[in-house]
Amino acid sequence: MQGQSVSNRYPLVAIMLLFITFIHAQYPPAAQGSISGIVVESKNQQPIEYANVVLYNQRSKVQITGTITDKNGFFRLNNLQYGIYLLEIKFIGFNAFIIENLTLRPGHSEIDLGNITLSSDVLAMEGVEVVGEKPVVEFKIDKKVINVSQQFTNISGTAVDVLENIPSVSVDIEGNVSLRGSENFNLLIDGRPSILDPNDALKTIPASTIENIEIITNPSAKYDPDGVTGIINIITKKTKVTGITGIVNLSAGVYGQYGGDFLISFRKKRLNYYIGADLNHRNMPGEMYSESRTIKQDTIAYLVSDGDSKFGGNFGGVRGGVDFDLSKADQFRFSFRYGNMNGTRESDTKYKEWNNLNSLVSPYTSISTSDRGRNFGSLNLDYNHKFKKEGHELTSRINFSRNSGEEESLNELVDLNDSLTSGQRSTESGPSTHLRFNFDYKLPLWSEAQIEAGYQNRYELSEETNQMYLWNPCSQEYELKDLYSHTTDYTDEIQSTYLIYKGKQGIWGYQGGIRGEYTYRYIEMTGEPNPFSIDRWDFYPTLHTSLDLGHGQQIMASYTRRINRPRGWDLEPFLTWMDAYNLRRGNPNLKPEFVDSYEAGYQKIIGKSLFSLEGYYRITRDKIDRIRSVYDYDQKIFLNTIDNIGQDYALGTETMLTLFPFKWWNLNLMGNLYDYRVKGTLFNESVNRGSFNWSFRINNTIRLGSDYRIQFSANYESPSVSSQGRREAMFFTNAAIRRDFGNRKFTATLQIRDILGSATRKFTAQGADFYSENQFSRAPRMLSVTLTYNINNYKAERDNNRQQTDENSSEFLEDSSDY
Repeated sequence: MQGQSVSNRYPLVAIMLLFITFIHAQYPPAAQGSISGIVVESKNQQPIEYANVVLYNQRSKVQITGTITDKNGFFRLNNLQYGIYLLEIKFIGFNAFIIENLTLRPGHSEIDLGNITLSSDVLAMEGVEVVGEKPVVEFKIDKKVINVSQQFTNISGTAVDVLENIPSVSVDIEGNVSLRGSENFNLLIDGRPSILDPNDALKTIPASTIENIEIITNPSAKYDPDGVTGIINIITKKTKVTGITGIVNLSAGVYGQYGGDFLISFRKKRLNYYIGADLNHRNMPGEMYSESRTIKQDTIAYLVSDGDSKFGGNFGGVRGGVDFDLSKADQFRFSFRYGNMNGTRESDTKYKEWNNLNSLVSPYTSISTSDRGRNFGSLNLDYNHKFKKEGHELTSRINFSRNSGEEESLNELVDLNDSLTSGQRSTESGPSTHLRFNFDYKLPLWSEAQIEAGYQNRYELSEETNQMYLWNPCSQEYELKDLYSHTTDYTDEIQSTYLIYKGKQGIWGYQGGIRGEYTYRYIEMTGEPNPFSIDRWDFYPTLHTSLDLGHGQQIMASYTRRINRPRGWDLEPFLTWMDAYNLRRGNPNLKPEFVDSYEAGYQKIIGKSLFSLEGYYRITRDKIDRIRSVYDYDQKIFLNTIDNIGQDYALGTETMLTLFPFKWWNLNLMGNLYDYRVKGTLFNESVNRGSFNWSFRINNTIRLGSDYRIQFSANYESPSVSSQGRREAMFFTNAAIRRDFGNRKFTATLQIRDILGSATRKFTAQGADFYSENQFSRAPRMLSVTLTYNINNYKAERDNNRQQTDENSSEFLEDSSDY
């Protein structure tokens, strides 16, 4: 069966190549031109990023096209018909620049304007230094880009801490990240999928290495359709400065926290080397409380606990690579990443249990420890070829990654005499190998029209061994239990092909795409005579459109179809101990979730202020939810499993407002309101639950002269429901002060997290025969200091070879290291 399915898949590659050849033959290059330049500010000739560049017809004054400058101040307007144009460039705090009678004709089809200098608007900017400041968010037709390089309240932390202040994202106090209310999202690091689970990977990325974050809630057909709510893409810092450049960060804080990272780069002509390393030790102490009630006939059993708990660990690794321009048309890149994560969790909890028929309280202590170690590494090869026609290019990428690790947990119950009465020790180990190949092709057609097509193969082979040992009071030893021990082998392969057509007509931009995926999964498990397999095709349409209304106004709308595939351990039908009172079992009959997502948004720039409003509606079919039930009434043990229960719905709106109340004060307000409903069947009973959810965030940046900045942020998350339970509200505040020294070569940042000590996580679950409650409050006012040193100022310079700074080549130049 396995060999037969493989033989039917590879004709996809031949069909893709034939299609691209046909399209190329049907649309020969048309006579087109381009206008390019570099926008700098007049004071010290530094590049201006995100300046608005708009091109008009000289006679009719009708807008033809537009763009924004990149981080080097560079812009290029491509695919222009011959004619006479007027160019206007604007940026907040600067006088507008206008140049008329730009003429494109045969023999003069490419205009290079060189450096374009913008002068400061003295009335608006006197006494305030905002040169080169990026807007908080930039909207594109299929994503929004959030600049986080100025958010220094979390600089000593990881990507998890940075995401606390990102629109559409929420983070609980244990570092679990959700995108629009769901933890089922796809994580990319510099455009490449992570080899680790998203929440694990985010804890390994130092905050100081992040340049910006892309939130793609409705991705185009070019991206993998995995994840209920979309994609979070972490873009790391890079440099293009000739010679040696680099950045070094060191941090330390209370509760034994420390960290450091560096990135050194050497660039000379067509060759660039870089090497970096990072190490981060996190420690999150706190207090926990739990309560459960189980009902059996007339007996109600109570179990209450409280105590201390802490989690954290060491996360670190090295990365490096080499970029080589084989020619003006060919670019080659090799990169690698190797790392290790070692997470720990410890708790010392006092338990009390009794029932309604016997008021006698039985006290004892539970001691639990968990150690999870994992090594991971990746090798990447990228090749990019540009044809003679602007925007016509071919890209191929190969990624090989492997991770292996071991996890061990120990749960012991001790009586008042410190005697061990029961215990469970579980281990989990196994390697996982991933191989991914991408083939992407872009072909400009006419005017602003373009076709994109590609093929991808994802292959994964993994093995997982689980063992359980139970304490034997007679032998005073832990003994292996075959009932809870097993081995599982996974083989996964997904082949994908996509086609996108996009263009622009005046103020209207559009993009439509379709992605087809063939999925093959084969799972063998010890103790199960029949393997489990998936052999199916699925299709994912996408549609994006935008209207540029001018005067800083933009409207966008989109639709996408997505999938959330069950993870391997979700499918294992074995009992596994989580702790002394909780068992876990997977469901091999679990079906994937399919999601239909609709969005519409509006953006308006008013002077120095930015206002955006987004509406969204999401339907999830075959909703996967975690289910809790009583496994053993006498021992008060719960069973945690997973199943398709029905559908859920989310209808809401997101709002963001950026203000400058005073010249020295930048205020960002973000809000998310949505109505959530889950409907289905659970234990043969109808489920229909809902809640009105909302979150609010405020971030203040205050400038004190040219060298000091103060930030203060506050986050609130309202209660929300699930099919069985409820998550209570959470609120916390952070603050930081930053000082620059030596022309910003050296920076010191002091930060404090959870100032009010209000960060508490609380979950409740309830069924016909049980009630359970769990609460964790982390230690408040976590203080840390971070020192940053920039080697050669670590600034991106204006690239003399401007063809390398256009949008297409910047995608290729993104760091491809996996985490």
